[in-house]
Amino acid sequence: MNNHRRRLTAVAVAGIASLALGACSQGSATSKDADSADGKTTITYMEFSSNGGHEQDLAAIVDAFEKEHDDIEVKVETTPYDSYFTKLQTALAGGTAGDTFELNYENFVTYAENGSLAELGSYDEAAYKPSLLEAFSRDGAQYALPESFSDVVLFYNKELFDKAGVETPTSDWTWKDEAAAAAKLTDKGAGVWGDYQPVQFFEFYKALAQSGGSFFNEDGTEATFDSPEGVEAAQWLVGKPGKTMPTEAEGAGTPDFDTNLFKDGKLAMWHSGIWMFAGLADVPFEWDIAVEPGNTQQASAMFANGVAVNADSDHQEAAEEWLSFLTSSKAMADTRLSTSWELPPVADESLLAPYLEQDKPANRAAVMESLESVALPPVIARQAEMQDAITKELGEAAAGRKSVEDALADAKKAVDALLD
Repeated sequence: MNNHRRRLTAVAVAGIASLALGACSQGSATSKDADSADGKTTITYMEFSSNGGHEQDLAAIVDAFEKEHDDIEVKVETTPYDSYFTKLQTALAGGTAGDTFELNYENFVTYAENGSLAELGSYDEAAYKPSLLEAFSRDGAQYALPESFSDVVLFYNKELFDKAGVETPTSDWTWKDEAAAAAKLTDKGAGVWGDYQPVQFFEFYKALAQSGGSFFNEDGTEATFDSPEGVEAAQWLVGKPGKTMPTEAEGAGTPDFDTNLFKDGKLAMWHSGIWMFAGLADVPFEWDIAVEPGNTQQASAMFANGVAVNADSDHQEAAEEWLSFLTSSKAMADTRLSTSWELPPVADESLLAPYLEQDKPANRAAVMESLESVALPPVIARQAEMQDAITKELGEAAAGRKSVEDALADAKKAVDALLD
């Protein structure tokens, strides 16, 4: 698993686990109903994503907001991600949480369902990419606004394709196209592999969506991924190791193995995230990206952060003003893009021009096109255990110790037990 996904998972697990905590004697120092002596409304914003290098960038956005809203003051409370959700839950339980706070998608689901978030009523729906806005809604109500995102695309080594005389990927490719190209591009004797897609939970739920399957039934009380669509998705993943991609024995799954394989010019296609762009800037060959191929339909993995209003805030109107600015203003978009601080969720592509017009990779439009059909991760209280159960059983099938059908049946039993 790459570092970005490890971070997202760690944050999700910490947040979901923290819901079991009771109120502690000391919560956040934030007061939700604090007001400035000069009559301004003071709202607080609890967040984690600026920590570690983007604190001044967030401060610049706050300054721009306060210049446009001279009656509102924003106080920021930044916490490292590894302790953020424990602190947030303690503060919520103790009644000392901020007026507004940041959530990743997995934790958004949990907090929206437990009543911690206020329903939003003042925002410009047209300002956001539709799939990003929809991700932070529940039962037709908007409980958070998208703040930033990244997604997964298909990287490819154009020189390997040209050398083999294979047409490069396009946005309408299917699994069959990818499999055919991977077979032609694999040259085990030369140590060149046609494809790389980790055999794990994060790829399975996406492949399941690409086959038109569902992870749970409608009310979330039972796993349904052992369906024919699930079998097809699992077979797609476990059929690659040893044929068109390396096996675990050959190093697959070890830290940075896939990254280094691609950088060394030994990997033709690679399913990975757009956060890898900067690290590939100096590779000595031509590469590009495409929307990930689907089976019966396309579905791209999306990772997103959102921002919400505390259901107990005394300043919801001012809080919503701040969150709208934080997520859709030109000042925010300019700051994020100029500092390489995750992508803004805006629909206005003129605001995204500094990003889209960069020439490596050339097809950055695929980043936005991938948002047209997304696969969001399934979320339960015992998230880490579910992810581990799926990955373990897929590994059993990939190693030939179980059939795909048996592996999914055993995974379903494990996940269903976690839902009790």
